[in-house]
Amino acid sequence: MKRLTLFMVAAACLLSAVAASAAGLEDRVQEHTLKNGMKLLMVERHDSPTIAAWIRFKVGSVDERSDERGLAHMLEHMLFKGTKTLGTKNYAAEKPILDRIETTAQAIMREKALGAKGDPKRIAQLSAQLKKLQAEEEKYVVKEEFAQIYAKNGATGYNAFTSKDGTTYIINVPSNKLELWAAIESDRMKNAVLREFYTERDVVMEERRRSYEAEPEGRLWEAFVDTAYLAHPYGQPTIGWMSDIENLTRTKAENFLHRYYAPNNAIVAIVGDIDPKKTIALVERYFGDIKPGTPVPPVATVEPEQDGERRVEIIGDAESQLLIGYHKPTLPSKDDYVFDVIDMLLTSGRTSRLYRKLVLEDQLATDVGSFNAPGSRYPNLFVISATPRLPHTAHEVEKAILAELDKLKTVPVKRHDLQQILNKLEYDEARKMSSNGGLAYYLTEYEAVAGSWRYLVEHRQKVAQVTPEDVMRVARTYLTRANRTVGVVVKREVAK
Repeated sequence: MKRLTLFMVAAACLLSAVAASAAGLEDRVQEHTLKNGMKLLMVERHDSPTIAAWIRFKVGSVDERSDERGLAHMLEHMLFKGTKTLGTKNYAAEKPILDRIETTAQAIMREKALGAKGDPKRIAQLSAQLKKLQAEEEKYVVKEEFAQIYAKNGATGYNAFTSKDGTTYIINVPSNKLELWAAIESDRMKNAVLREFYTERDVVMEERRRSYEAEPEGRLWEAFVDTAYLAHPYGQPTIGWMSDIENLTRTKAENFLHRYYAPNNAIVAIVGDIDPKKTIALVERYFGDIKPGTPVPPVATVEPEQDGERRVEIIGDAESQLLIGYHKPTLPSKDDYVFDVIDMLLTSGRTSRLYRKLVLEDQLATDVGSFNAPGSRYPNLFVISATPRLPHTAHEVEKAILAELDKLKTVPVKRHDLQQILNKLEYDEARKMSSNGGLAYYLTEYEAVAGSWRYLVEHRQKVAQVTPEDVMRVARTYLTRANRTVGVVVKREVAK
């Protein structure tokens, strides 16, 4: 009993600290916009002599044309390759070789595009020439020079990731190395060189084979999303289909890069041991003269309303998996906040409805979760995932999940449960934002997707306004058979 009391006191203290932190965040975030359109968000924290520096470009795979699929992810790889001064021993000597590589690679692709009419001997000749040119290029390449410089100067966590909605480059640096970060990243934004493009394209193709085509779970996710979206580019894989990757060229990538990876499409978050005034001056000095690119246009395609359940099945050598998805609106729609409540009510923690019912009580599944996907800039999906526990089947698990969803439509959620959700949400958000990197992530993510980082402050306020009636209304509106997509992995021996 004493331990429980101590835990309750500690939890209450933490939630109090969370509320104070959230209330103060609006005053602590300092904003600055450069003349070229780059948005700078800063939070001064002196807990340790470190800084998290994130650059979020508001361009992701959803912004690719049909002949560009996979480019955003490909550029994530390529922007680690260096610039005209970094990653090369002699760019002036390297540049003509890069141009000859591009000419040769495009000639190979044109010949292959002829299919049966293509000349195998010419393809073999051109491929041998390409290999020779790539070996010549390698003489000038300095591998991983960005990473080496950062590591020598005490930086950690140097990485990047691409999503449907954006591309982000991240690093943690000692506070006295912020100018080094500014010098490197501004050079990358001005002078990126997409060297080793076709060898890296082979790496991406292998990534696709390994992570998607060879894994039933990966194939299920791709097929599930592709089935749910008939028109909108959210249905296309971020990495691209294999044929998409095979037809990417350095020329296409450079055009995409120069069009969108520019300051007017960039959000920078610098969180940690900084002086905001000096940081603004530093960023202005290094990034201020970079020319803006083309603003990323909104996707014009609107996904048609789904008018019937869709199902997809993947046969593979893996345990059964189940996905159930429903189309839903995204922020700033009020219903998006209601789905946040439904998400936590169903699968957040051991006492959540689906976890308690499927995993603990009936033992139909080994795990269950829910999330919004595949992006947030456009209407998306509320997805429930589960792994059936042998000998139970995906059909049994699906039936149990649908029964719980039906309860949301008819049985009002207790206000006590809503308050518990709000408390847990506050706790989770505080934990995620406790690190410099965590806060930098949320600042850049919501500035890009929601239009303002203030979504961080407003989110809990909006969730607190959700009523039991809202939950029932949203469940009745969206959690319907006609709006449902179901995906299942079936073991090969079962499918015979």
